[in-house]
Amino acid sequence: MAIVGKDSVEAGRATISPLRAGERSDATGKAISNVVLLSLPDSEFSLLRPHVESAQLSQYQILHEAGQKIEFAYFLDDGMCSLVALTHDGRSVEVGIVGKEGMVGMPLTVGLRQGAFRAIMQISGVGVRIKSEIFQDIMLAAPTLRAQLSRFALMNGLQVAQLAACNRLHEIEQRLIRWLLMCQDRVDSENLPLTHEFMAQMLGSGRPSVSLATAVLENAGLIENSRGTVKILNRKSLEQIVCECYAVIQRLNGGMGLK
Repeated sequence: MAIVGKDSVEAGRATISPLRAGERSDATGKAISNVVLLSLPDSEFSLLRPHVESAQLSQYQILHEAGQKIEFAYFLDDGMCSLVALTHDGRSVEVGIVGKEGMVGMPLTVGLRQGAFRAIMQISGVGVRIKSEIFQDIMLAAPTLRAQLSRFALMNGLQVAQLAACNRLHEIEQRLIRWLLMCQDRVDSENLPLTHEFMAQMLGSGRPSVSLATAVLENAGLIENSRGTVKILNRKSLEQIVCECYAVIQRLNGGMGLK
């Protein structure tokens, strides 16, 4: 692990102007809305701030690949990243999602430099990133950051378990509804830029099955499906017919600082 060192930490603290209560921005002055970063005391955020850089994250951009070195820790302000399990025959299934409530690159928090899953931007967004070596060093001097990320890891692990149960026990229509609601929880928009092919990959299903399921929801007036975009028309009705897994995940969302 590369050592940032006490001198670098103190220098970073000295060059950053004092932060007003609730104010968060990167070193260029751009506002930050990531839940984890907003929760930090000024003393800890000031350690991170000189080292974070703004990141424009395009749809389908891979933030880190399974089994390869994690170069950066990412904190999203908006957009959504999927954690995807891959098989040797080319199949894939989503095992977790990360938005503004957490961090992409969680293996770094326990001293690892590789992850078991691909991290891919499902919906484009913006955020900040910090080099993995620097991030791991700063964590040693940031107890609140460690605690917040440990909490996120626990909540996210419970979410992964619930997704596994949902994928095994529920039909494609209910899984699709649950997934669309989870997406909207993180991007705060009724328009979701999603293709049938990508949805099929995330749900571990065939594209024809996803197309049939979206057609059923569209015919019921719950969504509007156009090329590359799904629009949520009636969220309340979707919440009434979704499987019980979503209610469990909503409670986890609350624990992670989402609505």
